[in-house]
Amino acid sequence: METGPPAGTSSRDEKTHLRSNSKGTPHYGTIANGQVDNSPETTQISPRRAYIAVAVLCYVNLLNYMDRYTIAGVLQSIQTYFGINDSTSGLLQTVFICSFMLLAPVFGYLGDRYNRKLIMVAGLAVWIGTTLGSSFVTKSYFWVLVLMRAFVGTGEASYCTVAPTIIGDLFSDSKRTLMISFFYIFIPVGSGLGYIVGSTIASATGDWSWALRLNPILGAFGLVLLLFLTPNPPRGASDLQGGVQIERTSYLEDIKYLLRNRSFVWSSLGVTAMAFVTGALAFWTPTFLSRARVTMGLRPPCEKEPCDSSDSYIFGAITVVTGILGVSLGTWISGRLRDRVPNADPLICAVGMLASAPCFFIAIILASTSIPATYVFIGIGETLLSLNWAILADILLYVVVPTRRATAEALQIMVCHLFGDAGSPYLLGAISDALSKYDPDSLTWRFRSLEYSVLICPFIGVLGGLFFLMTALYINEDRKAAQLLTTGEPPVQVVPLAVEGQPVA
Repeated sequence: METGPPAGTSSRDEKTHLRSNSKGTPHYGTIANGQVDNSPETTQISPRRAYIAVAVLCYVNLLNYMDRYTIAGVLQSIQTYFGINDSTSGLLQTVFICSFMLLAPVFGYLGDRYNRKLIMVAGLAVWIGTTLGSSFVTKSYFWVLVLMRAFVGTGEASYCTVAPTIIGDLFSDSKRTLMISFFYIFIPVGSGLGYIVGSTIASATGDWSWALRLNPILGAFGLVLLLFLTPNPPRGASDLQGGVQIERTSYLEDIKYLLRNRSFVWSSLGVTAMAFVTGALAFWTPTFLSRARVTMGLRPPCEKEPCDSSDSYIFGAITVVTGILGVSLGTWISGRLRDRVPNADPLICAVGMLASAPCFFIAIILASTSIPATYVFIGIGETLLSLNWAILADILLYVVVPTRRATAEALQIMVCHLFGDAGSPYLLGAISDALSKYDPDSLTWRFRSLEYSVLICPFIGVLGGLFFLMTALYINEDRKAAQLLTTGEPPVQVVPLAVEGQPVA
């Protein structure tokens, strides 16, 4: 038997750009002509400070997702105030996600090369200003609200691409998995609180715009915490003792590396399907259930704000509870199975997606006959879907080398939003508007048109489950390759010796 580099790859083609630094002060930087950038902290970060940093990052992540779904919680009031239809309402989420996804690669590039703490601080400052500004838009300037929501996406892009990589450099192995699960548990928790808090404030004040003003106030406190309590650890510090030294790599080299990483590609496609489903359902479910109640005669249609927001309360509470339960359960199952089933993580994601699809389908069908039964199946579906959040982040961290993780986060964000939740709220709204034209004066048909558009989501969920099954085929090989590259060794592939008289394939 002979050993050599993988077929189609030479040692010159695959540059690791990683050097262990086992003694002395750890350094990190893009090395050009022998110069080192010492921007990260060179002193050892204590466990206590690392835990405090995770708490701060979780707090800011909570605010990010509260703001993202506050709009959905008061959507009916916004529609009534501005006099807009479903497709125009969907633009509020679409422009936010579009700016978020387009700028994520930019911040991913910066996050792999410059001070990540300062990048997050700058992004959070932009987020605070634009979120607060959007709450003062008057009735005749809806386009300004759309523009401000786009700028909100700019602020979030800087944070979401960088924060997970900092956690990845503060912890390793099972502790990293646990800390990542804490971070990602605030996605469903923040989303649910966005519905609840937004609806509560709008109902208490009689004005939906006040719902947008709480998050910037809490965000200012988060900005101070981020500035003073969050370290900027060396990239790869948790993977190699003392950190790593990195030679300059071009952005094109980073992208080529990621596109050759089959686990990254297939899991990103799975995340995209998941983003389509969660984005569409999160935005439209309260409005959809409110129309179902109108159809059944349980409440009158909303003609003057503030509209009845009881479905936002209930859906928000379900999202919080199922999010905590799903993320915790997914992390626990992964920890139990990972040692015995090497590809357990993508299999858990596949099961979660495939099992949630029929639950959402049944929930949508039952909405016109039983709201309680609908909420039961929504709760089961959201729990199954939430199994994936922390696991997906952990997959990216262990199949990608440390110096390309921010770029990987950014590329995955761009793809999953471009083909996922950037267009799904608008797409469903556009389909609903097109169908409602057949009987525009019928409240029942207005509900049915939205129902038929939402039915797309379960089928996209099945497709996502298949993508995660493909990830399971390659994840062991890609994880080992990343470990070898991180330690400075090229991946090794066994090449069979030629049998006499037969050439080697």
